[in-house]
Amino acid sequence: MTEKGLLQRLENGGNVVVAEGYIFEFERKGYLQAGSFVPEVTLEHPELVRLMYEEFVHAGSDVALAFTEQIELAVKYRADYIVAETFAHHGEAMLALECIKKYGKGLPAVVTLFAATGDTFVEGVNVAEGCKLLEDAGAAVVGLNCSRGPETMIPLLKEIRQMCKGPIAALPVTYRTTQEEPTFTALTIPGTKKRAFPLDLCACLRSRQQIAEFAEQCKEIGVQYIGLCCGNSANMTRIVAEKYGRNPPASKYAPAMEKHFIFGDKSKFKSGFTEDLRTHIGGQFD
Repeated sequence: MTEKGLLQRLENGGNVVVAEGYIFEFERKGYLQAGSFVPEVTLEHPELVRLMYEEFVHAGSDVALAFTEQIELAVKYRADYIVAETFAHHGEAMLALECIKKYGKGLPAVVTLFAATGDTFVEGVNVAEGCKLLEDAGAAVVGLNCSRGPETMIPLLKEIRQMCKGPIAALPVTYRTTQEEPTFTALTIPGTKKRAFPLDLCACLRSRQQIAEFAEQCKEIGVQYIGLCCGNSANMTRIVAEKYGRNPPASKYAPAMEKHFIFGDKSKFKSGFTEDLRTHIGGQFD
């Protein structure tokens, strides 16, 4: 976080941009094994973990998310708040919140739900109702993380916004989930019936434009704690940060297609190899 703490920023109408997805990104880079998905990289190559933190912060993330669930470490290193990303059901989320309140020494809690199986948890609690119960129990921020992509998370976010009064969170995966395949574990490779999760999810990635559209939708809904989870990369984090009014250092390198030899203004190209190449390859784009 920057100068203002989590609660101060959100109470003043601000927002927090959060880059997640470290494990999938390290697997893509060849430093983590798909299957167990245990982050050995923290022990074997801590310098790379530090570098990825820097990449995401450079791209606009306010948070360097630690590879730990130990509240003691968060307190020791003066964290601004504690995150509980709960998987199975609402009851687990309530237990996590109780643990933070007991051992967190007053740090605010962000509790997000992994809505994987449907709109209702095993206890019969609706996702939005579960978030409301967590908010009433003292969570500073409630919402959803992982599992669902933008398309299938947005409807739930709208319900949560109607139900909850305080700040809400949205951290979807970056994959093309649908009503038929609402979570990334259910995705199939387009045009086939073969499961995409986890090794072929690259065939189901959302485009940059679609990530930008998701961020715009979240702003309209009133999501203040915004980010991306599995499948995230620094360029996608930059897009979200920019849509939320930020100008991170990485924005210096945002696309400028007017400079491209195919898509740019051809009157600015000199004769010779570049113009010949443009004519040969890019004439269709004129």
